[in-house]
Amino acid sequence: MIIDDNPDITTTFKMGIESSNNYADHDKRIEVYTYNDPLAALSEFKPHFYDLLLVDINLPNMNGFELCEKMLIIDINVRVCIMTSGEVNREALREIYPAISLGCFIKKPVTIDYLVNRIKAELD
Repeated sequence: MIIDDNPDITTTFKMGIESSNNYADHDKRIEVYTYNDPLAALSEFKPHFYDLLLVDINLPNMNGFELCEKMLIIDINVRVCIMTSGEVNREALREIYPAISLGCFIKKPVTIDYLVNRIKAELD
């Protein structure tokens, strides 16, 4: 699941990630669901359905960390990758959001190749 308030980003990422399926094993195909509104993403979120959340920090109505906290209550096993175009103080974030693993940060702008490789590494 990709959540970013910019429709151009979610559309580009979805197309790029899903086009990488042409070169993947059938068992490792990635299906992408995109949302531009965190409240819509939260209302559609189902436990044990998504393997990975790719979430922008700066979202309307709630930030990406707040969204991840709510989703992790629904499904503690979903993996999380945080996206940002800004600088992040990871130590301060660990104190504020201790339930969220902060191992996967993706700095925007990002190439599709890097994004696909990072997602596949997180899913392995």
